[in-house]
Amino acid sequence: MTAPVTPAAASTRPASTRSPRSGGTHRGEAGAGWLFVSPVILILGTFLLVPVLMALWVSFSDWSGRGSPLSANVSFVGLDNYATITTGGLATRDFGTALRNNAWYVLLVVPLQTALALFLAVLVSRRMLRARGFFRTAFYFPSVTSSVAITVLWLFLFSFAGPVNALIAWFGGKGPNWFRDPTGLVHGALAGIGITSGPDFLTQNSMLGLSWWDWLAGPSVAMFALMLMAIFTTSGTFMLLFIAALQNVGYELTEAAMMDGANAWQRFWRITLPQLRPTIFTVVTLGLIGCWQVFDQIYTGTKGDPAKTTMTPAYLSYTAAFRENDWGVGAAIAFILFLIIIFFTIFQRWVLRDRPVSRRRVRAYQSATYRKGATS
Repeated sequence: MTAPVTPAAASTRPASTRSPRSGGTHRGEAGAGWLFVSPVILILGTFLLVPVLMALWVSFSDWSGRGSPLSANVSFVGLDNYATITTGGLATRDFGTALRNNAWYVLLVVPLQTALALFLAVLVSRRMLRARGFFRTAFYFPSVTSSVAITVLWLFLFSFAGPVNALIAWFGGKGPNWFRDPTGLVHGALAGIGITSGPDFLTQNSMLGLSWWDWLAGPSVAMFALMLMAIFTTSGTFMLLFIAALQNVGYELTEAAMMDGANAWQRFWRITLPQLRPTIFTVVTLGLIGCWQVFDQIYTGTKGDPAKTTMTPAYLSYTAAFRENDWGVGAAIAFILFLIIIFFTIFQRWVLRDRPVSRRRVRAYQSATYRKGATS
């Protein structure tokens, strides 16, 4: 007589004697999975991967914009298009100017919009604040407004006779001609204290057609106005990300810190902010990508003027391809910009990585815990 098999005994069977359907992927599931994801793969491949590969080919070719870039009359020119914008000449100086402008844009906008978004999120997440829904909607509203409409509004606000200069005049000052002033803010500040030229090691050394003194000129007055617009329009979007992250912060740790006597700033800096690190990484990454790809505000507002101080690599790529019909150079600028974005994304991921606790801090914590236990 055969003894019945209990569930416990069945679970101890060797893996080789189990049914092939007891674990892992069932027969036909892999094929069904590929069938379901095939529309997405097809769409992404057709409208994303193929255009990117074609643009990469254009950056190594002499395509004139007529006909197919894969036709027989399009020749491979190697790195000539990349050399055009990096080895000298007007194209190199324009590319260096665009990189300088965009670098200052990123350097100022990303940290300021991140800090403002976090501040607004903390502000509207306070339980004692009344009408929190109204303030969240008000802060987020500029993000859903058309960038073209915001740019036109900004041009009016910062015009020479606009409301911003009128407000400055009301306080007794004199506002600049915002979108006509190419003066760099750093150079302008130095000129105010009598420094109008830099030392020789800055003025006699150059990169991409600009001296190091020109690289340190700072954003122009016109670019600064565009920076304020970017901070105004994007902080609301990132505020929502921080609000969602703040709702997942463990209140137990905050309560324990309060019992230990930590004040509000210490609780935020030591408890809340470390738990927001993944969200900060997301916000900074999106901010870097958006700031390096800024185009529509430039195209709608300034067209790179005054004196090319608001020109960006994205706008320069557009003008090279669509206005000058130099599609190879335009594609090369786009791929250099792509590499810059990848580099800074990897760099800030390294900066925001989780670091192991040092042995010194572990020993200090263990000593403090031992003393606290001994006194109790």
